[in-house]
Amino acid sequence: MVLSIIIALCAAPGLMGTQEAIRQAQAKEKREEHRARRCKLVARCVRASARRCEIDGRQLVLRNNKLYIDTETPRDIQFGHPFTGYYLPYPEASYEGLVTTVRDDIPMLNWIYIDKETNEVKYGVRVDAQPNLTGPFDCTRQDRRLTFEGWEGFVAAEESPNIWAVYFDVEDDGLKGKVSPETRILEIELSRKETRYKKDAEARKEDQTTTHDEKHMHVSVDAEDQT
Repeated sequence: MVLSIIIALCAAPGLMGTQEAIRQAQAKEKREEHRARRCKLVARCVRASARRCEIDGRQLVLRNNKLYIDTETPRDIQFGHPFTGYYLPYPEASYEGLVTTVRDDIPMLNWIYIDKETNEVKYGVRVDAQPNLTGPFDCTRQDRRLTFEGWEGFVAAEESPNIWAVYFDVEDDGLKGKVSPETRILEIELSRKETRYKKDAEARKEDQTTTHDEKHMHVSVDAEDQT
């Protein structure tokens, strides 16, 4: 009897430690759940500008292998395919990359990357992304704004009247040498916004399922790499 009590007392701290570790792991998993949810990206100017009304609250879209701010007027007309993506471990790397759907009718994903020569934010299969800057992508803890390599260096550059392309100012020098000196550049923040939850439970589950997308993405990447 006494021996049983002694054994129980000795084992109790270990059991409590295991339970606490399990609770912490579950809490962390819950906190990180948002990373695997499909999200939109919404732009907002960092500083006051007469042009911010063209950018604030507008979604990012995919067009011609680059990311743009959807400034099309009226608002119900899309300038390109809306960014709809989430974080995913980048192959053969120790960090997470960012992927997005590219079409509504085909469940295929592309990687988001920074062109190392132009600093443009682009999308493509792995063979396109690999020679460039692919991560790490992350987000701020409180507001979940998008970060790259640990900081927020995203800017919007006006390529033509009311057409704003998204860049990442890698050198933090206002895109010196990357765009013409006359190009208007605005610092922006990119906030992650979860896709709207549908009423139908199955449709909602399908809309937020990423496993199916990943399978198609890897098939697409393998096929592209072999060409």
